[in-house]
Amino acid sequence: MKHPAITRRTALALAAAPLLAGLGGTALAQGAWPAKVIRLVVPFPAGGPTDTASRIVGQQLGERLKQTVIVDNRPGASGSIAAAQVAKSAPDGYTLVMLATPTLLAPHLYRKTGYDTVKDFTPVATVYDLPIVIVVNPKLLPDVTDLNGLIAYAKAQKTPLNYTSSGAGSFGHLSMELLQQMAGFEMQHIPYGGGVPAITDTIGGQVPIMYADLVAALPHIKAGKLRAIAIGSPERVSMLPDVKTIAEQGVKGYDAVSWGGLLAPLGTPKAVVDRIASEVEQILADKEIQDKLLGAGAIAHFQGPAEMAERVRSDYQRWGQIIRDKGIAPE
Repeated sequence: MKHPAITRRTALALAAAPLLAGLGGTALAQGAWPAKVIRLVVPFPAGGPTDTASRIVGQQLGERLKQTVIVDNRPGASGSIAAAQVAKSAPDGYTLVMLATPTLLAPHLYRKTGYDTVKDFTPVATVYDLPIVIVVNPKLLPDVTDLNGLIAYAKAQKTPLNYTSSGAGSFGHLSMELLQQMAGFEMQHIPYGGGVPAITDTIGGQVPIMYADLVAALPHIKAGKLRAIAIGSPERVSMLPDVKTIAEQGVKGYDAVSWGGLLAPLGTPKAVVDRIASEVEQILADKEIQDKLLGAGAIAHFQGPAEMAERVRSDYQRWGQIIRDKGIAPE
């Protein structure tokens, strides 16, 4: 049986087919992106700083891409439920997750999270920093006005001085453990099931010290119910410009910053990742957007894909070592 003659057009199409198959259609997909709704998964409940930052940036991103960006809140297990879902999503640029520090570190704390923070995602862009602050109850510790005063007071106690955070394995807990390790003193951690009850009991005098998220502690600092004595960030923050950093107060090299940024599933096309990163960079350069984020207690901080990837690797390794050294586990 004779085969029909193959035309020049058919021959060219056949020759190109293996190349297109090898690309998995990526080139075609990139040309059309974004052609549908983009889902931005937030691993925490509505109303918190991560959610607020996601909505501010998501709205702007949608306007710039001329496509709808919906925020999908999927809280639970320090954000690991949401992250695991996104890790398994199609790497087509239509699903993103707003990584936050608890979610970054969750694989160190939970046995089965369903993802590897370093290996299962494509970093896109950092969005914000969330400063943390050491606060004391001014009635219980009237003479403790700075970090050196706290360290001296803690060292003078016959039994370890109590401090609290939002929970075992929380970023405040890890940050205080790092500080004790670097500064050579010890305190006893009293974990709480969330930032609000921990702050409430610090104000009430049940626990004299807390390493807290600045956004949660700030109203009480301004009201005089808590005294801020040190900032964990390498630089001072505009919300408390007179409060020195821990590094400024003698613990050189100390750096503890909770932060958030966009991740995509591993294998998301580079052209899509670069496009989103470029848009986020321009969004965060806008003073109005910076002010909106500041209103939520977040400081706009852009880093591109390569810088974010390095930050993910560095923080995952550094804080994971603290977790292992101290035998920290969630309760």
